[in-house]
Amino acid sequence: MLGAILSILSAASFALNNATMRRGVVSGTPIQAMAISVPLGVVCFLPLALVTGELFRLPEFPRAGVAWMAGLGVLHFVIGRYCNFRANAVAGVNLTAPVVQLQVLVTMVLAVLVLHEPCTALQMIGGALIVCGSLITQRAPARVAAKSAGPVFQPRYVAGYIFASLAALAYGTTPIMARFALEHTGPATGILGGLISYVAATAAVSLAAFSSRIRLNAYALGRNNAMWFAISGVCVAAAQGFFFAAVSVAPVMLVMPLLQTSLAFRMVFSTWLSPHHEIVGPLVLTGVVVSVIGALLVSIDTGMIVSALALPEPLARALLWRV
Repeated sequence: MLGAILSILSAASFALNNATMRRGVVSGTPIQAMAISVPLGVVCFLPLALVTGELFRLPEFPRAGVAWMAGLGVLHFVIGRYCNFRANAVAGVNLTAPVVQLQVLVTMVLAVLVLHEPCTALQMIGGALIVCGSLITQRAPARVAAKSAGPVFQPRYVAGYIFASLAALAYGTTPIMARFALEHTGPATGILGGLISYVAATAAVSLAAFSSRIRLNAYALGRNNAMWFAISGVCVAAAQGFFFAAVSVAPVMLVMPLLQTSLAFRMVFSTWLSPHHEIVGPLVLTGVVVSVIGALLVSIDTGMIVSALALPEPLARALLWRV
């Protein structure tokens, strides 16, 4: 139960992060978003690590765990986040979010192959629905979410889907790394793990700042964009804290699917904050609903579903078949 609650809190925080970040990249750039949001993660996690005493437990943290969390920080907060920011900037959150949520399929495959966690036939059906949901949203017409006197938002589909797919690969791999580092610890250890990963990511961003082109891009940051990127950074830090705490007490196959409820949260937050820069319509809504249903099928215990529906024995055995 604790793992499920933490996962849903993480999903809502991730959704708000994406919506506020999208508001910032309407006139800002992904590099500017990285320059603000990544170091801000250290600012958020460091006081928590001090107050909870987790920082003083760093010498006890296994070196292998430190390496896993540091690698996670670079892959998730630098590579994955940059690709996600680029996808949202060129195509919008509502179109690219279902594609990014394909990360759950990446995680499911790795959880079975690497962590040897079971995967039932019903969970595979849920994964297929998530894929279908992402494909449905890609058929959405290019039009604004609400009537406006301003220019019509024209999403760049190819670039958006390429960067969203790369983000899905990065985001789908990092939960396995987090599980390796944090398994058999506790929710509070997620704070220390988050701090380690953000420090590694900040170091990588700092190295990138040696490029004059990147520095000039970051220095052009506007005050309004800085505000949105800062809010986004705080939200994603909270989301990661909830996520790390969740994977420390619950299996990845439970945590990751529940994170897919962020699709519904994103639809609400992004349309509310950026109504003239998002694609909203029947196809997008249908894709989100299908993806959420798929995520629920993956996350809910198959045995409980079979028992509740009193399914015929042959069908029950088929749905309970495991990889």
